[in-house]
Amino acid sequence: MKKTLVAVAALTAAAGAFAQSTVTLFGVLDTSVAHISSGNSKVTGLASGGVSSSRLGFRGTEDLGGGLAAGFWLEGGLAVDNGNSSGYAFERRSTVSLSSNAIGELRLGRDKAPAYLNIETFDPFGDVGVGGVNGSNLVGSATSAAGTAEGSAPKRASNSINYLLPATLGGFYGQVQYAFGEQIKSPGVTNDTLRNSMGFRLGYGAGPLNVALGYGQVRGGTTTTEIDYRATNVGASYNFGFVKPMVLIASERGNGRKVELYEVGATVPVGAGEIRAAYSMYKRKDISDADSNRFALGYGYNLSKRTQLYATVARVDNDDRANRGLTVSSSSLASPTIAAGRNVTGYEFGIRHSF
Repeated sequence: MKKTLVAVAALTAAAGAFAQSTVTLFGVLDTSVAHISSGNSKVTGLASGGVSSSRLGFRGTEDLGGGLAAGFWLEGGLAVDNGNSSGYAFERRSTVSLSSNAIGELRLGRDKAPAYLNIETFDPFGDVGVGGVNGSNLVGSATSAAGTAEGSAPKRASNSINYLLPATLGGFYGQVQYAFGEQIKSPGVTNDTLRNSMGFRLGYGAGPLNVALGYGQVRGGTTTTEIDYRATNVGASYNFGFVKPMVLIASERGNGRKVELYEVGATVPVGAGEIRAAYSMYKRKDISDADSNRFALGYGYNLSKRTQLYATVARVDNDDRANRGLTVSSSSLASPTIAAGRNVTGYEFGIRHSF
């Protein structure tokens, strides 16, 4: 009888502990047949992530009592076209956090940059596939003797400390981030802040309206020279039900270059699916005759809540000194050579399944 009571007590305690913790396995598998052409340079193959980035992740929370919770998030990209033949890593996100409904969340690790969230949120294509605006790094990255520093608005930042406002502020939301470049300070190294970055995002989302301002800055250059890359963007959307228009304005500058992005787009529900459309203008302010225009149109048909068939077509018209292209998410599909002044056309037909 005593052994039985001990066993029951142990099972009850274990069940209680488990009830206070949750762990979730989640992911997206998105693959498509993609084609990109520019003049006589063409490529066709299988891509991964036409409307949603393919990924696999684990996340969990533990109730610590008193409104406080601990959490973790591990997420890595998947290359459905070749099964991540080069290896798997949690490069999309790896964070541990403490959160409270009253004071917000403190999050440590590798996470999305606040300014990039505007690019992702206010682009009808979510900044992926041939339809994506590709606005996360307009200026370009800075290569130095110490390695490659990400550009002025990197998608993600490693070694970051993040604070997020609580979700109880009547629709207002925000995030502040600081990331360490972790350079060694030694004789001859004057730029020991190389790769350090900071950023913030402040927005309001309630009912059909969503509007947000984002800013990011990263220190580039070399160990002996400093170059600051800065990005500012603002986006807005309003869901009328029958159509959801979006607008995105972004500016990036650094190392003598300045690029501005203007995009208008919309999503339109049609039956069991959705039409996506966007028109973008890329303006080079540091040189002339180097602007680009892009138009993208797509449709996704939902076979279920988790499975969608989709098709997207996009085109970029470049000025004589511009060579902006289209991108697809793939670890093995080569990019065609885009000569200055050449136009680019691309399409994708694919399937997305989430779990």
